[in-house]
Amino acid sequence: MSKFLKYFLAVILGSLVSFFLFIIILIMIFSIMASSTSSETVVEKNSILVMDLSGTISERASNDPFSDAFLDLYGQTKNYGLNSILESIKKAKEDDRIKGIYLESGALMGGYATIEEIRNALLDFKESGKFIYSFSSVYTQKAYYLASVSDKVMLTPEGMLDFRGIASEVTFYKGLLEKLGIEMQVFKYGEFKSAVEPFILESLSDANRLQMETFISSLWNQMLKGISISRGLDIETLNQIADDLPVLRDDEYIKASGLIDALVYKDEVLDMLKELTDIEKDKDLKTISISKYTNVTLPDKKKGFEKNKIAIIYAEGEITDGSKDGTGIVAGPLSKEIRKARKDESIKAIVLRVNSPGGSGLASEIIWREVLLAKQEKPVIVSMGDLAASGGYYIACAADTIIAHPNTLTGSIGVFSMIPNISGLRKKIGLTSDIVKTNKMSDMPSFNRPFTAEEKALFQLYTDNFYKTFLQRCADGRNTTVEEINKVGEGRVWSGENAIELNLVDKLGGINDAIETAARMAELDTYKIVELPELESPIDKVLKELTGGAVARIELMMLGEEYQILKTIKHLKSAHPIQARLPYDISVY
Repeated sequence: MSKFLKYFLAVILGSLVSFFLFIIILIMIFSIMASSTSSETVVEKNSILVMDLSGTISERASNDPFSDAFLDLYGQTKNYGLNSILESIKKAKEDDRIKGIYLESGALMGGYATIEEIRNALLDFKESGKFIYSFSSVYTQKAYYLASVSDKVMLTPEGMLDFRGIASEVTFYKGLLEKLGIEMQVFKYGEFKSAVEPFILESLSDANRLQMETFISSLWNQMLKGISISRGLDIETLNQIADDLPVLRDDEYIKASGLIDALVYKDEVLDMLKELTDIEKDKDLKTISISKYTNVTLPDKKKGFEKNKIAIIYAEGEITDGSKDGTGIVAGPLSKEIRKARKDESIKAIVLRVNSPGGSGLASEIIWREVLLAKQEKPVIVSMGDLAASGGYYIACAADTIIAHPNTLTGSIGVFSMIPNISGLRKKIGLTSDIVKTNKMSDMPSFNRPFTAEEKALFQLYTDNFYKTFLQRCADGRNTTVEEINKVGEGRVWSGENAIELNLVDKLGGINDAIETAARMAELDTYKIVELPELESPIDKVLKELTGGAVARIELMMLGEEYQILKTIKHLKSAHPIQARLPYDISVY
């Protein structure tokens, strides 16, 4: 027995030593990777900037080699930072060594406002006289919208072009819940606050249908206008093409549609690019990827110390009181970043970049307070991304200026709460319980019984009071009355194009417009941009991934798009009872 214990302990000790050695080696490897990627990249003359955007696009690039390694290992799509993409396009416009952009956007995944922002940057790039060529074997609708800005849009013969208009579908659970014996006890304020509808209805309410039709029509019209200008096709013709469903049409139809300039293979595209950059056919193209170009600094842009700064503070994801996986907008950490920027005398203005469907009402209130305090000391400009709705609008409304894209989803000024009553399910499966309490409300709220009339009245009052607070915050921020905000509130969602007419936003534009506005309001001729929160170092990232962060990464890889549903459920389990969030996790296709 003693020998067994000795060998057993020896094996455990050896395993632990091996594990720690593995961790040390892993950290060393990623440290080397990080140091190699942080060194400046050399750009050759007559180079082409290659923008392969077949992946997801978030607000910021992740300084995370560990994540990239996992994505490559499991064949997952890469994640690109919008900030890096925009900065690279801007640099390439001024860089004499870059002769043009080669775009492969066939399967990119991002919101319409994100695509719009990149598209506008490419339009600005074209003013330099440099070329943009786009090629893919498959264009999704969003990818084509981006590619349509190109001088030449090319598709592989027998390739697929998705252009069919926009639809949004909502699934309803009322019938399923009834079969299970579950009743959703709903409390809301706002005719259009339709987040609760899937649990209490079997189809869209008239109010919800109206707001969805208004929003997707605004998105589609914005897209049609852009394509019409770039491709020289009138909007009526584009709608007819969409009705014809070109993704199922043959090459002859695609060529005749006017959406594509040429049906060619990759080798033919490479020959075109060589001709454009005066490279012989038997020589290799001089190219640089957008990920490498991020590290390039233009010679005349190497400046010395700049004391004046504009801070860009990123607020991306669901708003929560706390997040175990470190994702989304967490009230405490984001408030701290805003507070630090407010107190930092070198930071002369703040740009708050909001890309959020909302979330916890209490967390939104906490963040709103910090935005208000910052506004009292320096200019605060909000730049809205794909969506800044409900709680996302709550944290934005106190800013000096709000800037959105025409296709930003915003508004949704309303609140709701839902408490399930599973007593019917418990009865079906033969589960019973009993309770002892000191006061009549001690077990409130309980999932195991329906609310009493008194409890329902209290919960509705609580919801109504929070909505009144929400209205007041918006009215104060927009210099109007509660009554005027309520007319465009009640949970209704709007596009940025609609919102500017309703005094919910001040102007249309992207993050660069927000930076320019901030500089003008702070009276700055020169300044340095600082992005907050600061990204973790690669080593910190590795250590985090080896602990709790790895769990979220595995869930994402295993569940794919369904991961967002799991994450929302996790947040709601421990969330504040009042939710100021989008009526649905919208997926527009």
